[in-house]
Amino acid sequence: MTKTHPFDLSGRVVVVTGGNGGLGLGMADTLAELGAKVAIWGRNPDKNATALDRINRHGGDHIALACDVCNWDQIDAAMAQTLDHYGRVDGMFANAGVGGGPKPFTERSVQEWRDLMAANLDGVVRSFQVAAKHMIERGANGDAFGRLVCTSSVASIDGAAFNEHYGASKGALNSLVRATAVELARHGITVNAILPGYAESDMTAGLMDNEKFVRNVMPRIPVRRFGTPQDFGGIASYLMSDLSAYHTGQCFVIDGGYTIF
Repeated sequence: MTKTHPFDLSGRVVVVTGGNGGLGLGMADTLAELGAKVAIWGRNPDKNATALDRINRHGGDHIALACDVCNWDQIDAAMAQTLDHYGRVDGMFANAGVGGGPKPFTERSVQEWRDLMAANLDGVVRSFQVAAKHMIERGANGDAFGRLVCTSSVASIDGAAFNEHYGASKGALNSLVRATAVELARHGITVNAILPGYAESDMTAGLMDNEKFVRNVMPRIPVRRFGTPQDFGGIASYLMSDLSAYHTGQCFVIDGGYTIF
């Protein structure tokens, strides 16, 4: 495929789970703008349609599929549909997840723990599995290329008090990335994690509307603003491009300096 510049993603097919809103849509939009064919997997049909309309403004061949990553059968079906449509998948951005409800650790129920892990950890595991299997098979036929990226959180490296199940799920993703990066490197597949700080999304809308929260947290962010979905398009583009071929097993903190201040 002919490239016009290092970030030209023409010919690449990228899946973005949870790509119908928030940070996922920010990544999907930039990837589409740079020429990638984007498959959005999301569980809300209306949000899927709206997101598809947005990325279609860049032209290209994009699709949106109904998929709840808590259900592995739906992940398998969405992967089959994506491959049927495009014939290949070059990148899997496993972004879908849920926020944890604040509660004392000793009062966390078994069901709350399991429900969050099903979305934030298990859904990423299966998304990575189906994508990696396809990428390994394609590589064996002389077309070695693959990008696996998950959305973790700075909660995985900070003390996520009253939200320990969320922090634990994201910490597990960091370990998953390091292990699979080592295992899959021989197949031309890189694996990395993006760790957002406080950023605007449906998940954080309640926090952003809380004056006390904003008053306390904003002074701790050196750039003095919350992140936006567009702030994550750059790292997504880099990780999807050929320029990141030697960069694997890493956790990219995108937080406006929050964790170092």
